Amino acid sequence: MKHRIVVLGAGYAGAITAGRLAKRLHRDDVEITLVNADPDFVERIRLHQLAAGQDLPVRPLRRVFAGTGVRVRIAWVDSVDADRKNVELIGENGAGTLAYDTLVYALGSTIADLGVPGVAEHAHNVASKQAALRSRERLNALVAGDTVLIVGGGLTAIETATEIAEARPDLEVAVAARGGVGDWLDEKAQTYLRAAFERFGITVHEHADVTRVTENGVVTRSGAEIPARMTVWTAGFAVHPIAAAGTLTVSEAGRIVVDATLRSVSHPDVYAIGDAAHAAGVGGRTLRMGCATASPMAWLGADAIAARLTGREIPDAPIGYSRQCISLGRHDAIVQKVTEEDQPTSKVEVGRKGARVKELICRGTAWNVSHPTLMVPSRRRHVVATAAAPVATDSPAPGMRS
Repeated sequence: MKHRIVVLGAGYAGAITAGRLAKRLHRDDVEITLVNADPDFVERIRLHQLAAGQDLPVRPLRRVFAGTGVRVRIAWVDSVDADRKNVELIGENGAGTLAYDTLVYALGSTIADLGVPGVAEHAHNVASKQAALRSRERLNALVAGDTVLIVGGGLTAIETATEIAEARPDLEVAVAARGGVGDWLDEKAQTYLRAAFERFGITVHEHADVTRVTENGVVTRSGAEIPARMTVWTAGFAVHPIAAAGTLTVSEAGRIVVDATLRSVSHPDVYAIGDAAHAAGVGGRTLRMGCATASPMAWLGADAIAARLTGREIPDAPIGYSRQCISLGRHDAIVQKVTEEDQPTSKVEVGRKGARVKELICRGTAWNVSHPTLMVPSRRRHVVATAAAPVATDSPAPGMRS
């Protein structure tokens, strides 16, 4: 009987994992199923472009994985039973149960409303293709002089604000952040960012803690009101509650706690990668959510699974960072070099050169997903060991629950 590997989620992490497993393992020995709600691969790092009115390439997953041995199933994940080793799906052919021998959990993340009233009712976001398209529709309905307010001060907020400002110079674009905007960057990068905002005419409200979103804008903790015809929420991300609803050990944020090989500390048949994983990187710091960690986690997770199944040496080197890339519209960007621990350095590339680097990275990542059998030359090996190693029964670490 073939070893059944089920990959939940076909974002960057899940899609790359499925393709890499198909290259590492012999088709006679494994059955790989990739489950995703959307029939197409979605370039999440370009969703701010989609919201601003640009069309993105369409990459049907069944076409991407045709001939690879990976079976694509279009369905929503309803629940995961890690004890019985099956997944409940709701899909194109109704509900169903999918059993597995090894599960890769890569369901990613969605927006976190942080308990702020009015986010669900009045705010838009760019966390999914559907959400970005709704934002696009709303933007198209705005007229000259209307204000678009971006709530947040991180990468998504900056990219969304500048993309909209460039695409719709007739609109007033503003950013409201609890702290500073881009304040984690090196001084040179922060100076360049402020100049870019001024060039685009973006108004910045720093230290404006939004406590309520209304139909006509937001209210901050100080009681100040910031008016807007459209509010876009980019203040944070959270994982789907599916993992926390079961018996998997998760962090306080609901991310699956994994070891150095991205294997669940409570269920050795489950691996978590991407935003859904609570994993330690270089220096022991928990890896942040984002594309910068999705690809290397996919490589590590796939290689660890393949190594265990084929009796080879298991990789466990911690994942480190190299840069943070922030697009400022289509022709400008900041590329901030960082240490492996994700601390900014004084090395910064900006302007058109930075934009070329950012675009090259985006295209390269999408190309890797779209060509799963060409990513890394590899020999497909036969499965020789399918039994999972025992897991320690120690109590979860502080801040964790099971």
